[in-house]
Amino acid sequence: MPAFTIRGKNVEITPALKEYVEKRIGKVTRYFKEVGEISALLTVSKERHIVEVTVPVQGVLLRGKEESKDMYEAIDLVVEKLERQIHKHKTKMQRRLRDDTIMMDAFAASSIAKVEDDVDDFPVVKRKKFVVKPMDVQEAIMQMNLLNHNFFVYRDGDTEEVCVVYRRDDGKYGLIQSDNK
Repeated sequence: MPAFTIRGKNVEITPALKEYVEKRIGKVTRYFKEVGEISALLTVSKERHIVEVTVPVQGVLLRGKEESKDMYEAIDLVVEKLERQIHKHKTKMQRRLRDDTIMMDAFAASSIAKVEDDVDDFPVVKRKKFVVKPMDVQEAIMQMNLLNHNFFVYRDGDTEEVCVVYRRDDGKYGLIQSDNK
């Protein structure tokens, strides 16, 4: 059984609730050999029951967040979301393995041509190009708010690194910086 960290915000984590979380979320780990520590945050806000789960498995980070009027239903919904992510990941890996096998066979026999799938795993529906201007983080947040966006890409004026500021769900701001060590 994988290790769990289950926290509650405005809700008491009863033994029954803890057992249900471990039982339901623990099932998604059966698909993997290596599972890190599973983190679950259960929150009650007004009449909303919110469940946020992070499951590190074999170099992949599965994350899910769902809400409902019932905590147990929210847990079930987040498990369904994680299972969809697992299915998508496994399908992608099988396709990649199949394509690699086709490439190996084509190389060995030099008579089989690899056929590309027309279906993208993650279709890009819009592309934008823009100049990344040097500025500090406060100016970037101000620009993001002026544009009414949830994130803003800029170049740090001091380090020349490309950074991203973003608006968090709690209304505060986050900063993503590259680590090119």
